[in-house]
Amino acid sequence: MADFTLVIGNKNYSSWSLRGWLMAKIAGIEFEEVVIPLDLPTTQAAIRKYSPSGRVPVLIHRGLAVWESLAIAEYLNDLKPESHLWPSSAAARAHARSLSTEMHAGFTDLRANMPMNIRSSYPGRGMTPGVRSDIQRITSAWRDCRKRFSGGTKDDGFLLGSFSAVDAMFAPVVTRLRTYAVPVDSDTDAYCNAVLGHPAMKEWIAAAKNEPWLIAEYEFQ
Repeated sequence: MADFTLVIGNKNYSSWSLRGWLMAKIAGIEFEEVVIPLDLPTTQAAIRKYSPSGRVPVLIHRGLAVWESLAIAEYLNDLKPESHLWPSSAAARAHARSLSTEMHAGFTDLRANMPMNIRSSYPGRGMTPGVRSDIQRITSAWRDCRKRFSGGTKDDGFLLGSFSAVDAMFAPVVTRLRTYAVPVDSDTDAYCNAVLGHPAMKEWIAAAKNEPWLIAEYEFQ
């Protein structure tokens, strides 16, 4: 039995679960995966068996519950510093944490109007002025981060050179840009392709496409 258990929601819809799951993959730990379908009468009771907050993701390690994606990143970085969830450079680490907490706390227009739905396609839907502003800020931050810490060329791939916690934090945004067919510049497109091409992302996306559950609120007609 694995020392770690990761409790997550539906892979098609749960953006925070994706972040926590990617943190675990980057850290290279072996974990048991528990998927609790969201938006069902039994969901809250099932989640609260594991999570004090009543939300996913939550990482269980030898009886210790660690909830919230950023807390999971910090905990796993302490356990597995060799995985470089956060960069070794103090400046790059501070920048990555700043971007990650900005993602954690902000971009509410994007979240509300373009919910994560990996297996569906809704071109042009949800592009309000607020969403446009959120996307402009995010893609500008990506370009700046790559320029400062990853060389800024299309071949650099991820925000800090290698796939790390900050990429995990923005991975659900990448899926949204594809789901809603948002036009982006070539540098942003290259970054999105790098994230979507990562083996862990491919694994998650394949599983999301094969899930049986539907949440009607996120399935636009």
